[in-house]
Amino acid sequence: MSETTPLTAASAPAGVAAESAISRGRRARIALRGLQVLLALFYAIPSALPKLIAHPSAAESFEKLGWGSAGMYTIGALELAGAVALLIPVLQSVAAMALSALMVGAFVVQVAVFDGQYAATPLILIVPLALIAWARRGHNADLMRLLRRRA
Repeated sequence: MSETTPLTAASAPAGVAAESAISRGRRARIALRGLQVLLALFYAIPSALPKLIAHPSAAESFEKLGWGSAGMYTIGALELAGAVALLIPVLQSVAAMALSALMVGAFVVQVAVFDGQYAATPLILIVPLALIAWARRGHNADLMRLLRRRA
């Protein structure tokens, strides 16, 4: 092979191609884990925390909805639980699906009550959550085995 010929999967020895695939897979897992950590931080700190400490901006929004402090604390607790569950391997896929459902509700509320001012935010968040739910779907079988064992 000359120095000007690029090394492709077809021209590379089998070990090099396999090594490259393993490396890509490892990078993808690391990137996905990083995305999960970023989303967990987002849901825990700027999203759940203001609700759980009854920050005036969160309290105003929930009063406008007519849900009051009970609704605010409930949504905050669900977001915090989802953030923590995104970091627990056996719960990752389920957490991503649950947070996606919460984001569908947030989208509906944004459009119906707040004139769609921030309606794009929940829709944007659904995309990485759906990716996590799909990529970590293998953990759902592990979760079902754990639940059946406990029952």
